[in-house]
Amino acid sequence: MPNPNCTGQSELELGVIDFGHLGRRRIEGRFDGGSMTSDAGVMLLSATDRRIGLTEQAARCIADPRNPLLITHAVRDMLRQRVYGLALGWEDLNDHQALRLDVAMQTAVGVDRDVASAPTLCRLESWADRATAVRLSELLVEQFIASFKLVPSELVLDFDATDNPLHGQQEGRFFHGYYDCYCYLPLYVFCGQQLLCAYLRPSRIDAAKHAAAILKLLVRRLREVWPDVRIVLRGDSGFCRQRLINWCERSGVHYIIGLARNARLEARVEYAQLALRDEYERSGIKQRLIDEFSYAAQSWPRERRVITRLECGEQGYNPRFVVTNLDGQAAALYDQVYCQRGEAENRIKEAQIGLFATRTSCHVFASNQLRVLLAALAYVLIERMRTLGLQGTELASAQIDTLRARLLKLAAVITRNTRRIRLYFASNWPSAAVFAQALRAIGSA
Repeated sequence: MPNPNCTGQSELELGVIDFGHLGRRRIEGRFDGGSMTSDAGVMLLSATDRRIGLTEQAARCIADPRNPLLITHAVRDMLRQRVYGLALGWEDLNDHQALRLDVAMQTAVGVDRDVASAPTLCRLESWADRATAVRLSELLVEQFIASFKLVPSELVLDFDATDNPLHGQQEGRFFHGYYDCYCYLPLYVFCGQQLLCAYLRPSRIDAAKHAAAILKLLVRRLREVWPDVRIVLRGDSGFCRQRLINWCERSGVHYIIGLARNARLEARVEYAQLALRDEYERSGIKQRLIDEFSYAAQSWPRERRVITRLECGEQGYNPRFVVTNLDGQAAALYDQVYCQRGEAENRIKEAQIGLFATRTSCHVFASNQLRVLLAALAYVLIERMRTLGLQGTELASAQIDTLRARLLKLAAVITRNTRRIRLYFASNWPSAAVFAQALRAIGSA
């Protein structure tokens, strides 16, 4: 049987690798070890997936145009293969030409034969359309709701836009001046570490485009399940739009949103900044002040509460402004609520870099949206594995790169016969106790 971790070349082609000598003994490497894998941690991903039913539900979101009598690889199996592959670090479809022979991947997917080839997975992406994206986006929300055992009292929804660089002639490709490249402009919505929305957009739009519509859909669904939950919208100044704020106020949604600097705002804090400068020059210590005032832009129907954070140090002034309808002290709202928005940026990096959401190299826009959503499904799987299986361990807050290196990239020798499939792990693997504990926790969750 071909070794699943080689490139398909035979031992005769690769030969024996000579690593020199240790004493009188010759050190050799050979590519004839049989059924071995470097990705045995996929079994932990599979256990998590079956616990939450992620790929089982996702498969129902994709319409399969094939003749049922001629199907070899089910949509569910292809989704498992693709999502598990992303979590394991296999970002390209071409990786699956060798990965499809890996017995651990086959076992995790739920079959005892080769899984789908790269061309077959490519055809899966070609089936994507707008309706597919809508159904998978709804699944992200349903997974979020299902993750709660108790009714939450408050949900803080972080809206953020980022760039997805492009290097080809993809549909919807435009140059973005701020990011200085051709890119897409995906919109992400997080609640804590959980992902609710990964919406791909062309970059020739306002950063807040479609944010109001997405917020309406999210609030409607969340209130259907939890009618009394308090919902807070949090975002940077790119989401400070009159339509969005007006809807929040009409719908009983709280908000805390960055407010871009302008001459009127800076005039309101001019004397406070001068006082900070005088104190800094006198003491040589960086000065900081958080205060608030009422303010109305020309397009606003009335004044709103604006919190300002002023600083003066060796780099000069650094004023920040936030508009909100939340109650509470200004300093607490700014430091403990608004500044926590940065955590969503860390989660976006994990989804885009760690799980390859930027691999939008398909020509068709809908296929690229599917790739972003596949990365989102992989993110949900990793987040659920952390929450269900790793609480109380040293990896409870580890990001995907650490989890991949410490937990998922696990070498094993595999035997498979008519009675059982057995994976032999290294006796001295450092993460053995964490791995076993995670499996037990996920099974009993």
